[in-house]
Order: sequence, then structure tokens, then C-alpha cells
Amino acid sequence: MDTNRYRLETRTPPLADFLRLREITGLTVYSEEAAQAGLKGTVAAATIYHDDDVVGIGRLVGDGGCVFVICDIAVDPAHQGNGLGKAIMASLMDYVNRNLKSKAYVSIIADIPANRLYEQFGFEETAPESVGMAYRVS
Repeated sequence: MDTNRYRLETRTPPLADFLRLREITGLTVYSEEAAQAGLKGTVAAATIYHDDDVVGIGRLVGDGGCVFVICDIAVDPAHQGNGLGKAIMASLMDYVNRNLKSKAYVSIIADIPANRLYEQFGFEETAPESVGMAYRVS
């Protein structure tokens, strides 16, 4: 990441930017009410700015002790290819390695080809011992 063009702050992204980045990157679009409640559950975050514009986000959510999920990794398509996803992951993993208790479980649901990014930070596929599953409230 070019620190002359971008700056990373370890803070929860603003609600409007969170919703915008999720939408333009093809992630699930949440209602404002749901997103506002969800952002309160942030344990750690990485928000990347280009000037005053939020162009990248990522969060760690969890129960504070045992189970955590890295989620919401999103980089504005106009800024992809500049190492921002890697910078977000490095920031979140720095938090994980410095602050989480021994044996804490950190998971991520990886869209392909983003799995290659997460592998660089030590994440491994869990199959065939386990598989990712999801339930979406309608």
C-alpha cells in the first residue's frame, strides 16, 4: 500500500461508507438499521482512506474471548490492485496476534479468488473435517 496515497486507520468505518463499499463490491447489502447494530459488534477494524474518502474496510467481530470472524473485507473497485486488501488483513492479523487469547478460533468465509490472500496470513481450508455453512434470515 502506497502510504503517500492511502492511510489506514484502526477504526470502525462510518455507516454510509460501510454500506456503500459492501454494495459496490458485491457483498450482501444490509439495511441501515441492521448495519448500525452490526457495526457496534466490531472488535477491531481497518479503514483505508484516500484523501477523505473511505476506499477499503475490514472488521474482526466476535465474542471477545473464544470465537472471532474476519468479515467485510471490501476495497473500492477503483482502488483495487494497490495492496489495500493485504494492508487491511495485515492490520487485522496484527490485532489478532497481539490481543486474542491462546487457542482463540478465528474464521473467515473466503470468496474465490480472495482465498489466496487469506492463505498468505495462515488461513487454511477446513474441509473435509468441516465445511462453512450459512443461514440467511429472510
